[in-house]
Amino acid sequence: MAADLDKFDHVIIGSGINGLVAASMLALKGARVLVLEREDRIGGCLLTDEITVQGFRHDVMATTFVLFMTSPAGTVLGPHLARHGFEYCHSPHPTAVLRPDGTALVLTMDRAKNIFSFNGLAAGDGDQHGVDVGQITADAPFLFALLGGNLWSWATAKLLFGQVRRRGLRGLAAWMGSALAPARGWLESSYQSPMVQALWAPWVLHCGLTPESAYSAQMAKVVAFALEAAGAPIVKGGAGQAALAFRRLIEAHGGVIRTGALVEKITTRQGRVTGVRLAGGEEIACASVLASVDPSQLHGQLLDVNLPEDQVAVRQFRHGRGNFQLHYALDRHPEWLTPGLDDVALIHLADGVDSVSKSANEAERGMLPAVPTICVGQPHRLDPSRCPEGKAILWVQVPDAPRQIKGDAAGKIVGQDWDAAREAFADRIEAILSNHINDFDKIKLARKAYSPVDLERMNCNLVGGDPYGGACSIDQFFIWRPFAHSTNGTGLVRGLIHIGASTHPGPGLGGGSGFNAAKRLGA
Repeated sequence: MAADLDKFDHVIIGSGINGLVAASMLALKGARVLVLEREDRIGGCLLTDEITVQGFRHDVMATTFVLFMTSPAGTVLGPHLARHGFEYCHSPHPTAVLRPDGTALVLTMDRAKNIFSFNGLAAGDGDQHGVDVGQITADAPFLFALLGGNLWSWATAKLLFGQVRRRGLRGLAAWMGSALAPARGWLESSYQSPMVQALWAPWVLHCGLTPESAYSAQMAKVVAFALEAAGAPIVKGGAGQAALAFRRLIEAHGGVIRTGALVEKITTRQGRVTGVRLAGGEEIACASVLASVDPSQLHGQLLDVNLPEDQVAVRQFRHGRGNFQLHYALDRHPEWLTPGLDDVALIHLADGVDSVSKSANEAERGMLPAVPTICVGQPHRLDPSRCPEGKAILWVQVPDAPRQIKGDAAGKIVGQDWDAAREAFADRIEAILSNHINDFDKIKLARKAYSPVDLERMNCNLVGGDPYGGACSIDQFFIWRPFAHSTNGTGLVRGLIHIGASTHPGPGLGGGSGFNAAKRLGA
């Protein structure tokens, strides 16, 4: 059965951040756009719900929008989205680290204050911070083009040629080499203070990396630059409100969004896309398809075209560690035993480089970390509308949980099934958190935990709870994402563009692959 024949220019499979960005860009240019979402809501990881107590609205998965705010997509779409209810909420203290002994270091959005603070911990550490973030500022046009642009393009070739002219061929090679340094090497050689080292070490986990990963130092410096410059903003009303603003924008410009629409096949003829077929038989014709899906879904389910190189690559494609999410409804604002943390957007509970490395390594080996690296968000401090007056919510994330459990590094949690281990692991996290908040048991109203398995159940792109669309190691990143032979999300099937976290420029809420695809299509 055929329907909507020739009605749409572009069909977008999946309504995560990249699908919504692409649809918005194309709709604004007058293209006929259809977004198909298999779930009963749009947004992918942009989900806000009352999962604990009525009146407490939690961002179940993604919460911080600094990557979108500072991205090309955010710059272009920001004014349009604002007219449809997209509003940022900020704190002047974007992040902090809280160590087991109760000592803490808070980052502000004032570079001079940060330099002064870091120098107070160890002579020269603040000056080094100024050098590191200053270098990101100086390299920004080149660096962010590599991190976010279409790498296989004449624009990138011209950019590289310009860098050769500026630095010399050997100078550019040296820059590339230094950019591949691991965070451990950078932190231990550049900063004397364990506090400064501990502040930045956990952030590499949010890039899908570890302190020992190639280019993790560069990504940590980029994070430091972004947090200092733009903070750690959230969206007023929740991440789900961001998805709603996208929907309003797309529909205001003639785009169509359908939920509960499971795409069964991308139809092709003679190597070109002809449309899609939904479960149930409905066929929709279009000129191009943008598929925001995991590589295994694209090549194992949606495409019938014989692409042997892709099919071999899919079997070799690796996913990263899983996420564990934990949410609390509290009877009052948490009273941190360490002063100065009340208004910090995101607090990491970690001891330093070694503790972050140890927990990540345990998770990569399939072990429940004995002392996980914990990220605690306080969205009610930035956006009081999230809960009743005087109450509070905590957004807690462990970014290094095993996709599949092989054992417990602490030797206490029995079983290798997440459904059985979820609450015991949540208890472990809560015990660490309780050490830092006065009377935590007395103010806790309710909690809700989501294991990596739970996250995949909610979003099939989060394979094994991996929110990064695949391991972000150097062999699966930049021009090699998702496969070694990948080229800007395109391949032998004309009219098909692969977008999403599994494609360059990778994970996060920047919307980069959706933006790049839309620009390629004339947006």
